[in-house]
Amino acid sequence: MLFDIRLDGLTLAVSSVRRSMKFYGETLGFKVVVDAAPTFALVRVGGKGGGTIGLLALKYAVGPKAKRVTPAMRAGAHVELSTGDLDGLYAKLVARGVAFDGPPHDEPWERVAWARDPAGYTLEFAQGERATPAASRKKKS
Repeated sequence: MLFDIRLDGLTLAVSSVRRSMKFYGETLGFKVVVDAAPTFALVRVGGKGGGTIGLLALKYAVGPKAKRVTPAMRAGAHVELSTGDLDGLYAKLVARGVAFDGPPHDEPWERVAWARDPAGYTLEFAQGERATPAASRKKKS
């Protein structure tokens, strides 16, 4: 590796910063570290050492002529999150009203479950750490 670089976060264009901030903060339990609604919010994922998800009002992200996030725009972002207990997390989030595409299931590379945030972005919840080779991840059945 030529440089010491890490991904600290990403920003999503959303039609309602407040609605998205409530989902990521209250429903998913991430810490809101910046609340500049209705323009912007920033949530921290994974505690102090974790990365961030920025929630930027659509008019600032893609210009004033855009009225909504289109399916093509949402397809351009896929938020990948990991946990040590996917089945337990799934049960807690379903109880909080998160709509998943289906229950956790095994793929050849990892155990996963997909949901959508209020703006329609795909959230992939996986068991284990992404940097860990799939063969060495502990799968829960």
